[in-house]
Amino acid sequence: MMAKQDFDFAKATEEFFGAFKMDTKMFDDATKNVAEFNVKFGQIALAAAKKNADLAATWTTETLKSVEAANKTQKDPADYASVISDFASAQAHAMPEKLSAYAEVAKAAQLEAVELFVAAGKDVQKEVEVATKNVAAKAKAA
Repeated sequence: MMAKQDFDFAKATEEFFGAFKMDTKMFDDATKNVAEFNVKFGQIALAAAKKNADLAATWTTETLKSVEAANKTQKDPADYASVISDFASAQAHAMPEKLSAYAEVAKAAQLEAVELFVAAGKDVQKEVEVATKNVAAKAKAA
């Protein structure tokens, strides 16, 4: 039996930082920025997953149509070998195109992720510059 858990992490964190006389806006902004970044990154991953699911569904449908077309009674037993050979050959011929489509989805998602990381890095750099200037100005004034 699990113990009842009444611990409120958000409240404890707020109380902890409240005990210190400091501006928590920086932490609030950082939390907000991380959350926004995670949403954008998640959107990239979900879009890639949806495209891959669409590719898989299309490939499955095409394969099932080929199986259905091959699923017929043959007059000569040797014809079964020919049907299976034709099916296997068609699948082998289609595979590079299908795998290439998956690779394109991965490549596009990777490029989007890199762009997101670069943009986040630039944003952090700007924030650090502003914070540094503010601290230097306050130190000079003191």
